[in-house]
Amino acid sequence: MSFAGVVLATVPATAGEATIVHPEQWPQGESPLPPDPAIEARVRALLMKMSVEDKVGQMIQADIKYVTPDDVREYRLGSVLAGGNSKPPGQPYPIATQWQALSDAFYRASMDTSRGGLAIPVLFGIDAVHGHNNLVGSTLFPQNSALGATRDPQLIHDIGEVTAQELRASGISWTFAPTLTVPQDVRWGRSYEGYSQNPALVAQYAAAVVGGLEGKPGTSQFLDAGHVIATAKHFLGDGGTHDGKDQGDAQISEATLRDIHAAGYPPAIKAGVQVVMVSFSSWNGVKMAGNKSLITGVLKERMGFDGIVLGDWNAHGQVPGCTNEDCAAAYNAGLDMLEAPDSWKGIYKNTLAEVKRGVIPMSRIDDAVTRILRVKMRLGMFEAGLPSANALATRSAEVVGSPSHRAVARRAVRESLVLLKNNHGVLPIDPRKHVLVAGDGADNIPKQNGGWTLTWQGTGQTNANFPGATSIWAGLQAQVKAAGGSAELSVEGDYKQKPDVAIVVFGEDPYAEFQGDRANLAYHPGNDHDLDLIRKLRGQGVPVVAVFLTGRPLWVNREINAADAFVVAWLPGSEGEGIADVLLRAGDGRIAHDFHGKLAYAWPRSAVQVPVAAIAKGEHPQFPYDFGLTYAASAKTGKLPEDPGLVLSSEQAGVYFTRGKPSQDVVVRLTGADGVAMNVAAAPAATPDGSLHFSALDYKAQEDARSLSWSGTGVGAASVELVAPAPLDVERETNGDVLLVTTLRVDALSAGDTSTLGIGCGAGCNAQVPVGEQLSTLPKGQWLRVGIPLKCFRDAGANMSRIDRPFEWSSHSGAQIAITDVSLGTVADRTLSCPPHGDKP
Repeated sequence: MSFAGVVLATVPATAGEATIVHPEQWPQGESPLPPDPAIEARVRALLMKMSVEDKVGQMIQADIKYVTPDDVREYRLGSVLAGGNSKPPGQPYPIATQWQALSDAFYRASMDTSRGGLAIPVLFGIDAVHGHNNLVGSTLFPQNSALGATRDPQLIHDIGEVTAQELRASGISWTFAPTLTVPQDVRWGRSYEGYSQNPALVAQYAAAVVGGLEGKPGTSQFLDAGHVIATAKHFLGDGGTHDGKDQGDAQISEATLRDIHAAGYPPAIKAGVQVVMVSFSSWNGVKMAGNKSLITGVLKERMGFDGIVLGDWNAHGQVPGCTNEDCAAAYNAGLDMLEAPDSWKGIYKNTLAEVKRGVIPMSRIDDAVTRILRVKMRLGMFEAGLPSANALATRSAEVVGSPSHRAVARRAVRESLVLLKNNHGVLPIDPRKHVLVAGDGADNIPKQNGGWTLTWQGTGQTNANFPGATSIWAGLQAQVKAAGGSAELSVEGDYKQKPDVAIVVFGEDPYAEFQGDRANLAYHPGNDHDLDLIRKLRGQGVPVVAVFLTGRPLWVNREINAADAFVVAWLPGSEGEGIADVLLRAGDGRIAHDFHGKLAYAWPRSAVQVPVAAIAKGEHPQFPYDFGLTYAASAKTGKLPEDPGLVLSSEQAGVYFTRGKPSQDVVVRLTGADGVAMNVAAAPAATPDGSLHFSALDYKAQEDARSLSWSGTGVGAASVELVAPAPLDVERETNGDVLLVTTLRVDALSAGDTSTLGIGCGAGCNAQVPVGEQLSTLPKGQWLRVGIPLKCFRDAGANMSRIDRPFEWSSHSGAQIAITDVSLGTVADRTLSCPPHGDKP
């Protein structure tokens, strides 16, 4: 591939040298912060006073969902984090003062020596990846794939500064950002976290965003009360995995790993980044969390990184020979702190034992703790006091979502928009006309933000959860009205008055991490609703501007052909009015803002084309890297090819039963109380012994649900199962707190009901979770999404890497339920608790 005259080749690994690392061939560097004698002396003095228990506690990070301030007080933990779905207790949508209160509680616990130990302030980290996205009312910026299109390092720096200020206003001083991945296959569900496929652009942005978050090393602003600790992630090669699989294997040469995927790390280190997070993924079969050559040999020794090396969410458990609760190999490879959200007690106990046995050398422990204490002292934590006492925290209402902060985000929206088509001069739009705004993304703030927004997946919210934010519709309406025109909103494109122009806003629904992995790049395969909407309006003689919300390039050639103009708005964040700024003329007819954005990722020609790989083979993408039209330099876009290169199907991974029917190749099996099993081809059906009846019923459409009724006098249970065509590997989902979600209606379950929901994993391998007692309290006759954490089944003994029956419901006579959908997800109306399986201290 070629970027600005530099040709890079994605070279596969050579047999026999697949995992050999040559540190001397990597960029050499050093910390921009020369050793501070005062800090180093304080660290050594404190280290000498610390017990082994104190040291091990510092090397563990627990999640606030699974740890309390009292646990921090007892175990002397060095850090806590708030994962994507973790919030202050009882506050699903927290404001700044609620985060402050929780942060204060953990801080007080860490400084309390009443049970022994030393007063060492606890670090509190959070994923603030497009602004402080876990804080209600915050300024939310476009996701990183959008920011790559701006080609504006100063803007990236400013975004870092705003994010740091809003974090400090909430009492938090550490973000797990920036992501310095260089995605090469946008089928990967985390592609929108990467600025670009171009390593040079990522390297340029790395220094800018770290400088914004932390301040400039060597100045009084560095890690002062208005800045926070930054985290460069994920080291290394997460954007180069085979087929774009999240947490997968980067099957590439050392040169490719170094020149493409490591490009952001030397500039981030030079800018003073204090934490590097190690990737879930592997390099040529070796898990990064266990790769000593890269972590210690390259990152620490060759690149000169002297801060904290942090593991990702239970990623150490994927290292061969390790579990989530025991992984000496990760510490010995060079990780200084393990992110053990729900496994921290086991890690504490086992690590302590391994240190005492010499499995982990004391020299490794002392190096890790030295790095942790050094970062805490650089941040001034020992002198800062309560997080809520920070000057920004004391006036959080003025800081969070302030007009000046939102102005930066609105500017980022304007600069990130990429114009792919503008035929017939439909853009810019005269705001004095009658404008129709349509599509399900038009007035949908959660959709325009995407994942990592208030929740991990960014799902389950409404506009009301975003006070101060502006939807795309609201931004357009305000400017049209101010200019003397009129605007009409209709999601389905119906209108009261024929419009002069229609703006159709549509695109990807929110997702995060592996939940966004795709088999191909077709947009909504098998669902042409958005395409039909554009065609309907065009067929009525209405010019159409398509505004596409997406985290990555997708195959939308048909939609581009159908529209007069096509704008890629990416995932723009909270300031939807930035889109109106560019699409509309000013009230006096001027063009106030031209299109600025250029593609930071090449755009696919078909649904099966992976542009970076295609370019390497001499093939042309539909739109190349750096493409983007402007008003000043217009060009007509011709008709694009409409062959997707595959059969478009609406089948989705993780969906087992939908609208009352099994997904493709999934089989419904009934087993009677007598143990006799039968596959169901159609409803109605019943087991031969009559203990279980299966029939169709209407939920939202004709026969889109199934009723299950247990009867008979036998003492045994009867069950319904969904049988997968091949074993499923859901270990990633289990580790990520994903739920098995069943949309169901309870018609008859009595108190004391013994129904169970389980999964099967081959002969002699299954796990059942009692659900009868919890479900019997649900309102009868009401449809609800009921979720069970996959980890409940893992804890009950299931092998989550080979699930062949993703759903097994077992009940006795008298039970009656209805089911319409069964899938993996993260949003439920009622999440059931796991049965106790013993504490693991």
